[in-house]
Amino acid sequence: MTLHVPIEWNRRVPMRDGVELSADLYHPSEGGRHAAVLARTPYLKNSREQQLLAQVYADNGYTFVWMDVRGRGDSDGEFEPWRSEGKDGYDSIEWIAEQPWSDGRVITWGASYLGNVQWLTANEHPPHLSAMIVLVPPSDPWEDMPTGVHIPWEICWFRMLDGRVQQFVEEVDWPSVFWHLPYLTLDEAAGYRSKHWRRNLENPITDPGYWDPVRYQAKMTDVEVPVLHITGWYDDVQRGTTVNFTRMTGDLVNEQIRASQWLLIGPWDHGLTTTRNRQLGPVDFGPGAEIDLRAFELEWLKQALADEPAASASPRVRLFVMGQNEWRDENEWPIARTRWTDYFLQSGGSANSRHGDGRLSRDEQAEGAPSDTFVYDPADPVPFLSNHASSSQIGGPDDYAEVEERNDILVYSTEPLEEAREVTGPVRMVLHASSTARDTDFTAKLVDVYPDGFCQRLCDGLVRARFRNGFGGPEQFLEPGEVVEYEIDLWSTSHVFAPGHRIRLEVSSSAFPKYNRNLNTGGPIATDTEIVQATQEVWHDALRPSRLILPEIPS
Repeated sequence: MTLHVPIEWNRRVPMRDGVELSADLYHPSEGGRHAAVLARTPYLKNSREQQLLAQVYADNGYTFVWMDVRGRGDSDGEFEPWRSEGKDGYDSIEWIAEQPWSDGRVITWGASYLGNVQWLTANEHPPHLSAMIVLVPPSDPWEDMPTGVHIPWEICWFRMLDGRVQQFVEEVDWPSVFWHLPYLTLDEAAGYRSKHWRRNLENPITDPGYWDPVRYQAKMTDVEVPVLHITGWYDDVQRGTTVNFTRMTGDLVNEQIRASQWLLIGPWDHGLTTTRNRQLGPVDFGPGAEIDLRAFELEWLKQALADEPAASASPRVRLFVMGQNEWRDENEWPIARTRWTDYFLQSGGSANSRHGDGRLSRDEQAEGAPSDTFVYDPADPVPFLSNHASSSQIGGPDDYAEVEERNDILVYSTEPLEEAREVTGPVRMVLHASSTARDTDFTAKLVDVYPDGFCQRLCDGLVRARFRNGFGGPEQFLEPGEVVEYEIDLWSTSHVFAPGHRIRLEVSSSAFPKYNRNLNTGGPIATDTEIVQATQEVWHDALRPSRLILPEIPS
C-alpha cells in the first residue's frame, strides 16, 4: 500500500491539564475545509490497517485523525483505562474544530474500547460532536459480564496494554493461567503485575463512587447526535450495542435523534471477522455476509450530516438472519411483530446430558412434575469453547455436542421441527432453582441441533446469585435449599431453525473460561481460594414454571 493523501505525523494536541496527546492527520487531497473523523485508541495509532482506514475516509472527503489515548504510544501522561477518556475526547474534538482545515463538524469512529471512548466523550457534550460510528462497544462495567468482576480473558487485555507500547501476548499459555487462585493475583500467574486489574477487583462493583465515573449508559439518552451502531451476532460484547440502540430509540430521546439512529448486525465476531468473511468457525454464512462495511459507514454518514436528512420517523435496522443467510431491513429493535413465546422445561427428573429425558415444549408443566438435579464442581467446570488465545474474541458458532455429554449439564430439546421457525431478538430464560451453596452461578445456552448431530451455539447467558437483582444494591446470598426465581439474559440472535432441526436449551452452573468460576462459598470473589461443590436443583412444575422465552417472528 502506498499512501497518496497529505499526512501530518505526530501533531501535539494539548489537553486542559497541559498533557499533550499525539495525533496523525490524513487530509483529503483537494485541500480546503472538511469534516473530520476522530478515532482515539490505546492500541497505537500507526499500523497498516489504521492507515488504510484513514485513507478510505480521506479519499471520500474527510480528514481522518488517529490519536493515541493518554499514556499510550506517542501520547504523554499515564494510561488509566476509561478514566480520562471523556474529558480528553472533549478537548480533542474542540481542538479539531478550531483548526484551519476543519469545517467544524467532528465525527467519532471506533470499535470496542474505542466505542466506550466515544460514549464517555459524548456524555461530556462537546459542542462540535456531529455524529458517531460506534462498533462493538461493551456496556458499563460489568453489565455484559454479570459476575461482578473482569472475566478471565481480560487479564490478557491488561497485559497487552501493559506499558506504553503493545505487548505480544499470543504465546502465553492463557488457558493454564485462568485456573489460578486467588483471582486477584491472576496477573502474577501470567508473569506480570497489573495495578489496574488489582484496583478494579479490590473495588466491588456495588461501589458507585469508584465505578460511576466510567459508566456511560445512564446518561446516554442526553446525547443528541446521530449514531451508527454496529455489532455481530457472535460479538462477545454484543449486548452493549443492542442495549445502546434500544435506549437511543426510546421515549427519553426526541424524535429527530431517534430517527437518526441506525443499527447493523451481521454474522460476525468481535473483530467483525476482520473483512466480513462469510466463514466464522465451522459455519459458512454464504456470500451475503461479505459486505463492504466502510461503504456502509460512508453512506450513513452522508445522510447523517445532510442539511435535510431523509425524512423518516423510524430508526433504520439492518439484520443478517442466520440459517436463512439473508439481510433484512426492519423499522425497530426489538421487532414490533415479535411473538414472545414460552418454551417450558420438562423431564422425568433425568435431563442430565444430551442423552437424558429433558424436553422443551410450548405446553405448560404439570402440577408436581419432578425437578432435575446436578452437581456443580468448580474444580471441573463446564468448558466454554473458544479457539482464540487472546482477548480478541471469545467463542462463536461452535459445536457443543461433545460438551453435552457431561452430567452436570441439563439438556432440554424440542422434537424435530416440522416447519422453519425464526427467532430474532433478545432471548431470556426464567429459571426456578435451588442450591446447597451460599452463592453460585446458573447458565443458559440456546443451541440449534442439526439432523446430523451438530449443535450450533447461538447465544448464552449467566446469572451470579449474589448479583441476581443487579449491581445497584448490596450482595444477596442464598439460603441453602431455597427456591429462587432467576432471570437470565441470553443476549440476542437472529436465526431460522430449519425443518428437521431441534431447538435446544442447556442449563448448568459454569462456562469456563468465558466467566470466572464461582467457588460456591459466598466469600470475596477476588481473594477466595476455597472450593465447595454445590448440588443444584432446577424446578419446572406448575408452581415453578422454568421456561425459555423466544422472540419468534411470524413467517
